[in-house]
This record gives sequence, C-alpha cells and structure tokens, in this order.
Amino acid sequence: MTELAPPQPDDRRRSIGARRNPQTEAAILAAAEAIVTEAGIAGFSIEAVAKRARAGKPTIYKWWPGKTALLLDVYHRQKPAAVHTDTGTVEGDLFAFLTGIFAHWGDTGAGQIFRFVVAEAQRDPAAAASLADYAAERRLQSGAIFRRGIDRGELAGDVDVGLAADMLAGFIWQRLLTDRVERDPAQLRQAARQMVRGLLAPGT
Repeated sequence: MTELAPPQPDDRRRSIGARRNPQTEAAILAAAEAIVTEAGIAGFSIEAVAKRARAGKPTIYKWWPGKTALLLDVYHRQKPAAVHTDTGTVEGDLFAFLTGIFAHWGDTGAGQIFRFVVAEAQRDPAAAASLADYAAERRLQSGAIFRRGIDRGELAGDVDVGLAADMLAGFIWQRLLTDRVERDPAQLRQAARQMVRGLLAPGT
C-alpha cells in the first residue's frame, strides 16, 4: 500500500470567515504598499500581493473586489491626517486641505496611484464602483469643512455641503489628471479664497 505523505504546513495567513482578520488585513495592505513602492503600478497584481503577504488570493478577492479597490485602500492608508485640519475658518481649512493633498500627490507615489484608479474606472465597472464608493466617503469628509463653516456662521445656511465638496474634488482631480499639481502657497490661498467668497464683486 502506498504510504501517504504527511501533510505539509501551510504558512498562509488565514481569514476568519466574512470578518476580516486584522493581522491578515494589515499584512495584505503592507505587502500591497511595498509592491507599489518598489515596482510601481506596472508591477502591482493581486498575485504578487498574495505571495508577499502569504495570504490566499480568495481571501484578498473576498475583501477587495479587484486591484483598484485594494489600491484605493493603500492610497488612503498613505494619506496624512493633516490633510483634514480644523483651523477655525473655512478658508484656512481649504488652504490646509489643498496644501496637504497636493504635497501628498507630488511628494509620494500617491498621485500615480490615484491617476491609475481614475483611468481604470473609465473601462472597468468594478473599478468604477470602487472609485464611486471611495469618492462618496471622501465627499462626506470634505463636506465637513463646509458644514463647520455653516455652524460657525461663516457660510449661508442654505449652502449645499455635498455640492461644495464635489466642486472641491473636481478642482483637485482636474489638476492631478492634467499634471498641474499646485504647490505655490499664494495660488492655493487664492483658490481657497475664491471657493469661499465666490466671483461676485463686493457689495453685489
């Protein structure tokens, strides 16, 4: 009778059902971030992440529907908390946000990741859904800038904070996609001032 070989140890990290295992999730995100840093977007794949993280591909796909969703989590993981700062004024908050996001995009590989995500969303429905979900979350976060302004009496009570957040996102996305990431503080202050005060002449 043929003797069966003893089972080999499986060193892959295990998931715990639908609930994410925090250690496995952290390992996957760390592996994904390292691959992007070392190999760029061209070298990024779910297979490479699974191998580096010692995690099963089914686990990754269960938690992230595709590489775009995973890249968005890597992108958000790298985003500095100082981007969203309560300075006490809407203009100050917008200036801090614009300064922080453009520095993040310009000084790290984050801008490259986000450009790739936007490009993928134009051709892949799953990528488009991941980007839409991410944008909806960020819309709420950015909208808080304008909500604070209303609460402080700086902005009119009928300001649509979601629309204001969309206008802010439209500005920064357009600058990123056309390779015009702004770093001049004077220009960023002008952008923040114009977003808050509008285009009307004083007294009109």
